[in-house]
Amino acid sequence: MTCVVCKIAETKPGTATVVLERGPLTVVFKLVPAQVCPNCGEEYIDVVVAKRLEAEAEATARNGTKVEIRDYVAA
Repeated sequence: MTCVVCKIAETKPGTATVVLERGPLTVVFKLVPAQVCPNCGEEYIDVVVAKRLEAEAEATARNGTKVEIRDYVAA
């Protein structure tokens, strides 16, 4: 897909770091599969992956964790 930010380059498969914050909770997911623009670096996460990250963050919040950093692991 053409990057919607710079409108110059086609995105390429890569990885991203996603930080989710709510109240006192911060969850950092590293190595998340994404489409990345080689021109400006904008990252695009697939909706299925985003929903999974959100569900994992919700589960982490229920456990009472305040800060967590983990690698993304495909299901």
